[in-house]
Amino acid sequence: MSSPRKPGRLRILLGYAAGVGKTYRMLEEAQELKRQGRDVVVGYFEPHGRQDTIAKLEGLELIPRGKVEYRGRVFEEMDTGAILARHPEICAVDEFPHTNIPGSARAKRWEDVMVLIEAGINVITTMNIQHLESLNDQVREISGVAVRETIPDWVVKQADEVILVDLPPRALLNRLQRGVVYGADKAERALQHFFKEPTLAALREMALRQTAHEVETRQEERAGEAPERIMIHVTESPAAAALIRRGKRVADYLKADCFAVAVLPSPNAEQLERHLDFARKLHIETRILESDKPAEALVEFARRNGVTQIFLAKPPRRPFRVIGKRPLAMEVVRLATDRQVTVVAERKH
Repeated sequence: MSSPRKPGRLRILLGYAAGVGKTYRMLEEAQELKRQGRDVVVGYFEPHGRQDTIAKLEGLELIPRGKVEYRGRVFEEMDTGAILARHPEICAVDEFPHTNIPGSARAKRWEDVMVLIEAGINVITTMNIQHLESLNDQVREISGVAVRETIPDWVVKQADEVILVDLPPRALLNRLQRGVVYGADKAERALQHFFKEPTLAALREMALRQTAHEVETRQEERAGEAPERIMIHVTESPAAAALIRRGKRVADYLKADCFAVAVLPSPNAEQLERHLDFARKLHIETRILESDKPAEALVEFARRNGVTQIFLAKPPRRPFRVIGKRPLAMEVVRLATDRQVTVVAERKH
C-alpha cells in the first residue's frame, strides 16, 4: 500500500503594485533552482511587455497555455492538466489572484495552484497586497479603486512562505515614467489614478505590515521554536541607513532581537563605522565579522545566533558581470534557504 503523497510547498512573492519586480524575482528564483539541478518549470508567465523580465525566461521550460472557448472567442489560461502530467518538482505561476475565463475547470488561478500543491508540486507564485480579501475595504479607501479579484485570507495562510518584494514608491514611479512598467498611454492613466505616491506609500506600508504579520503568525504556530531574530547586513553603502531603519521597524513590530552585522575588510571603514554607530543609537546590537567569504560568514552567523530574517541591500546594477561570481545578496539567498531573506532596493531621489 503506497503512503499518501506529501503536499507541495507554497511560496508567495508579495508586492504592493505592478512593476515592483515580483515576476522578475519569481523567474530569477526559477533560474537559480535550475542551476542547482532542480526540476523546475514555468506554469504561467505574464510579461506585460517588460523586456528585462522576458529575458529572465530564457532557458526555462515553459508549459504551453491551454485554450478555452468563450462566447465565440478563444482565450489562453494556465494548463493545470499539462502541469500535473509533467509533474515537476517546482512550478512558477504568475498572477495568483487571476480569474479564469468561464468554462475553465476552476474559477480562480489560486484554485488551480491548490490542485498542484495537493499533487505534491511545490509552487512559487506572485500577488499584490490589494488582492487580499480582508484588506479590500481599506484598499478602496486608500486608492479609490474597488479591487474585484481577491484571494481569501485562509489561502494565503496556507503558504509556507510569504516573501515581500519591495521597491520604494519613488523608484516605482520612475520606472513607470520611463515606460518600464506599462506603455505610454497606460502609464499616463495609471499616474492619474492608482499610481499616486501617497497611495503607493500606503499600500507599501500595508504590504510590510502584512508580511511581518505572516511571519509572526507562522512563528506562533511553530510550538517550541525560538522567537524571531532579525539580522541587518551593514556595509559602507549610503543605502545602509535606510536598510537599518527598515530592519529595526520590522524587529520592533515582531518584538524581535535585532543585530546589525558588518563583514571586514571594508573599502571604507570610516563610513562603515558611522553606519554601525547609527545602529547602536537605535539600540541595535552590532557585530563585526572578518572573512574573505562574506556571504558564508553572514549565513553562519545567522544560524549560530538563531536569526530568522536577514535584511540585505539590493546590489547596484553593473555594466558587466564577472562570470561565475554572484552578487553577495544572491549568494546569501542561495545559502540561507532555511531563513527568510529580504533584499531591499535603494531609494532613488
